[in-house]
Amino acid sequence: MEDEGVIARIDNLDKAEKPTKIDPFNTDGELVKSYDGIHQNFKRKIARTVNKVYQGVDDAKSKQLFPEQDMVTAYGLFDVVIPPYNLDELAYFYENSFANHAAIQAKVANIVGLGYSFEMTDSTVAKLEEAPDDASLMRAQRKIQRLKADLTSWVESLNDEDTFTHVLEKVYTDVETVGNGYIEIGRKVNGDIGYIGHIPATTIRVRRMRDGYIQIVNQKVVYFRNFQESRNINPVTNDNRPNELIHIKKYSPKNSYYGVPDTVAAATSMVGNELAAKYNVDYFENKAVPRYIAVVKGAKLSSEAEDKFFRFMQAGLKGQNHRTLYIPLPGDGPDSKVDFKLEPIENGIQDGSFDSYRKANRDDILMAHQVPYSKVGGGAGISIASALVADRTFKEQVARPSQRNLEKTINKIVKEKTDMLSLKFNELTLTDEQTQSQIDERYLRMQVVVPNEVRERLGYPVRPGGSEPIILNAQARAEQNSQATGNRNRDQQRTNNASDSTSTTTGRNAQGEGRSQQ
Repeated sequence: MEDEGVIARIDNLDKAEKPTKIDPFNTDGELVKSYDGIHQNFKRKIARTVNKVYQGVDDAKSKQLFPEQDMVTAYGLFDVVIPPYNLDELAYFYENSFANHAAIQAKVANIVGLGYSFEMTDSTVAKLEEAPDDASLMRAQRKIQRLKADLTSWVESLNDEDTFTHVLEKVYTDVETVGNGYIEIGRKVNGDIGYIGHIPATTIRVRRMRDGYIQIVNQKVVYFRNFQESRNINPVTNDNRPNELIHIKKYSPKNSYYGVPDTVAAATSMVGNELAAKYNVDYFENKAVPRYIAVVKGAKLSSEAEDKFFRFMQAGLKGQNHRTLYIPLPGDGPDSKVDFKLEPIENGIQDGSFDSYRKANRDDILMAHQVPYSKVGGGAGISIASALVADRTFKEQVARPSQRNLEKTINKIVKEKTDMLSLKFNELTLTDEQTQSQIDERYLRMQVVVPNEVRERLGYPVRPGGSEPIILNAQARAEQNSQATGNRNRDQQRTNNASDSTSTTTGRNAQGEGRSQQ
């Protein structure tokens, strides 16, 4: 009976914490007809599909019921594809799995959260190198600087509520959570882009013919076109100028319509962690004191005493200290002695259960995301060298490839404004400012770069003469060559390793003669 009670409490806890959410696309066809925004012609099509009958002559028709009528849902009526996994379940684990949440936040922060900049395209760089003189080069560089400022201002003006970085953070959170992310593009009357925003991926479904997307929220239907496909005719709603969507998805070899997040590979670990956590919560909630066995010898408690004792053990001890219970017992008889004992079963210190199991699940989730433990706030027992190696691996294998793929998608928007610049996400920095300044100084001395290139990377405007390489005098050039070839370091090492006979003029006294007197 106690086990059944525990199971019932867990079921109730599941229902309380994880409410069942009905898929709006899995609703009955009769209900779909009442949704707002649907075109009248499409409503008539729905009615014909739902109320399909066999017609005869002169209004004579069949009155039989068709089993397939109950199977008609919004998925079939709107001709959209069912996702391979329940999107609401995947979104639930983003909020309720600590390891999954931390890993997704780390990936979002390092892929799109570090900001962005606009850099010259390869064709623009080639044109700058063909400038006939310094004056023409300076004019072109200043024009590009103004274009960068204008482009940044334009991108940030496309959403009154969120910055462009925040929009991308929302989109990429969806990508890592449910495998799909959507960027909404709204255009002005003249066709120019006037709005960029985010749409929750759990509300969007892809049309089977790949001619758009359908969103259902609160029994309202919206149709979206594919990005830059303005000729698509809206087959569902009354909107003659539907907005466009850019679909970003995690590749899956099993589905070409939707993406699949990395968390699916660690689904059992996330479920196991949730059940283990609920077990511990149940222990501290309902077993805050050790279990006891009540032993009565030589007498039988009355029903009233049994009920009082049972209620006391069930609720009276929980959350209260030093409670007192009075139980009336009969006196000792001539042949028997009444004995009452309350013996604890677990009277030791109780630690959280499944500690090793939960740590193993945490490691599985982080491994599925390819996020090092140091990136989610865990640094105990990890050396700085190991953390740096893990960060470098994370940058090369996870962050940078994801940034390149996302840059290609975002630059489709930028190209509608200019083809001279392209968006580039800021990368995770593994070198501090002092080390980077030493690298810049060395490159400048060796004429690998010019000052304006360094200033541009730092966000400073170009200046006259900054496009010419630094020319060193003879002494500085010799010093630079010595440092570049390592001769200066070898000289220093020879000085440090020199014997006393070569570094002093008098040498040492013989052993036992004391310090040399000069």
